[in-house]
Amino acid sequence: MASLRAFLPLALCLLISHQTFAKNDAPCQLSNWKSGFNTFLKRHLRSDTPPSEDKNQWEDYIKTHGGCDRPTQSFLPTSDEARVKAVCTNKGGAVYKDNLCISREPFTFVTVRSAPGTCGIRSVTKETKHLILACEELSDQCLPVHFEGNPTGATPARNAKGCQETRSSDAAASFKTTWIWLLLAVLVIVYGFQR
Repeated sequence: MASLRAFLPLALCLLISHQTFAKNDAPCQLSNWKSGFNTFLKRHLRSDTPPSEDKNQWEDYIKTHGGCDRPTQSFLPTSDEARVKAVCTNKGGAVYKDNLCISREPFTFVTVRSAPGTCGIRSVTKETKHLILACEELSDQCLPVHFEGNPTGATPARNAKGCQETRSSDAAASFKTTWIWLLLAVLVIVYGFQR
């Protein structure tokens, strides 16, 4: 009986923290990763990238600026920053899945692939595809925090919701889910102590 009483508070803590550690299941939800957008900019919108698709230039660039640990990297022109940010809005993007939005229009960017564990460049490709971005709320604005690959050339579904259309309804659903877990945990504890 004593072990049951020790287990129940632990179960309560785990149930309550369940929502805390979960990945956002819809775009434009509040994020704890405050530097997410700045990291995104440093990785994907840089003004100093090589102007060509020459492997040697890109190998020097990756070695100098870091990123040898990332086997696939994509770089967008800095002139597209406003369009990229717009993917995380209703006008510029549509819900793809989870916290990912897909751009309503295609973008042209460079993808650099290197050999795993080295800076040896396998390929440099200019691509034109719809962007798939993880969008999260930072400082009261929905912004991109991650560039997801689009190997199949996916496009937005015709009837997909805008990237921010789920914002208020998903927050309410998340709040309801948290209270359901909390209520369930309280019931388990009360029932356990009555036995």
